[in-house]
Amino acid sequence: AGPLAERRVDGHGFCNARDFQRSPYLSARGNFATVFRGSTEEGYEAYHADKYDEDKNPNGIINFGTSENKLCFDLMSKRLSQTDMNLVEPPLLQYPDWKGHMFLREEVARFLTYYCKAPAPLKAENVIVLNGCGSLFSALATVLCDPGEAILIATPFYGGITQSIFLYGNVKLVYAYLDSKITGTSTRPFQLTVEKLEKALQDARAEGVTVRALILLNPQNPLGDIYSLSELRDYLEFAKRHELHVIVDEIYMLSVFDESATFHSVLGMDRLPDPQRTHVMWGITKDFAVSGIRFGTLYTENQDVANAVASLCYFHGVCGPVQHKVAQLLRDRGESVAPHWINQVYLRANHARLKAAHTYVTDELKTLGVPFLNRNAGFFVWIDFRKYLRTGTFEEEMVLWRRFLDNKVLLSCGKAFECGEPGWFRIIFADKTHRLQLGMQRIRKVLEEREQEILAEEKEQPCQSDQDGKADSTDEVIFVSRHQEPPCAGSSNLGDLIGLLQQQMRSSDWLQKNTAEQFA
Repeated sequence: AGPLAERRVDGHGFCNARDFQRSPYLSARGNFATVFRGSTEEGYEAYHADKYDEDKNPNGIINFGTSENKLCFDLMSKRLSQTDMNLVEPPLLQYPDWKGHMFLREEVARFLTYYCKAPAPLKAENVIVLNGCGSLFSALATVLCDPGEAILIATPFYGGITQSIFLYGNVKLVYAYLDSKITGTSTRPFQLTVEKLEKALQDARAEGVTVRALILLNPQNPLGDIYSLSELRDYLEFAKRHELHVIVDEIYMLSVFDESATFHSVLGMDRLPDPQRTHVMWGITKDFAVSGIRFGTLYTENQDVANAVASLCYFHGVCGPVQHKVAQLLRDRGESVAPHWINQVYLRANHARLKAAHTYVTDELKTLGVPFLNRNAGFFVWIDFRKYLRTGTFEEEMVLWRRFLDNKVLLSCGKAFECGEPGWFRIIFADKTHRLQLGMQRIRKVLEEREQEILAEEKEQPCQSDQDGKADSTDEVIFVSRHQEPPCAGSSNLGDLIGLLQQQMRSSDWLQKNTAEQFA
């Protein structure tokens, strides 16, 4: 498929085929699976070989790269240890319906009906249970696409999806590239628009690539964006026009930690444009801080898709005792559990802890003068480190990533998310205070050293400075707040006002002349 195929191959990560020795014991597919590794896997392996421990290994690696919630072990360990969780009956130790035990599917349907604010009760027969959303992506790609066909997705996105859909199904991704500049109909950095989806789809078709589906991440990883109802409707209408399936990943739906932000589930819409091609996934991994328990669920009204995915559940099933525990967790009621434990105990505490950790990390970034997207969902902040890259290349981004790792802090670089702009990084903040403090100290050390090196290089070679694409600390991307609906025509001067304020703040004496007292 020409240039498009090259871009997709490049997107597999930082694997270097020239350094790879083919194994005579493996098939071509097996060899490719071995070489299919990037910075994410490399950093993950390094972390597990040298984990930070406050007592046993204080100089170990602090993991700000893996998207896990480490703030709620006390709550979850207590809940999972209660007596109602420990049931062993014959059906739990026997082969289940491959879609999952009906008692669990009924609880999932009730749970999603409540938290997705579905207009009518969701049906248990439309629920399928697998061992994680990675398995769901793999299964859906396999049953919706033939080998060599493609799925459309906006970048940056969670890079594990590439692996999930490619290694088994040989399905590729077509990228709709988003960028930090606010142009055209965009109202915020990295905004997904139908125009960008249309362009990516037409470019793929022009190169002979068959696109079968669209993936939407809501809330979005790594940006933290939450799509409005109008945006969701636009994306689904786009997919219907082109007869594309839509796979909606809502795995962070209960990890919106600020009351000012509102999450809208696709399952809560009054009418789906194309219900037979709309498939929604969720799991407990993120929202319930139990990434070690592999559980994901698919909701689809299309029984052909449901039955095809169920045939693959033989490889991706959830064991019976875990299905019982998950059902009890989602039930949120019973003799041994206080009513509404999820709402009144767990979510209240989880959101408060996420918000406090997010505030700490973003305050540190503000102190450093580092631009970032200020969002209110997920466990991550999307950070702009472009000013620490001398030449603005992905090679230099990788050098900076390794610099962080050498200083014992693991981050995720933008290339791992197929970001089109070098220099963006994702940091996970859902961690305990002492690790956040030490990790941010290590990050600060690397950035200060890098800043001094760039200054020294510029003094030696001032004519070769490349400032293109870099943002200063007053760029519009910093402190961009929660998502808002596009302004109506009556407030069309808002953009002009923001632009004027940004221009004024960049002038040397504006902040001195315009004090907080004057604004008050």
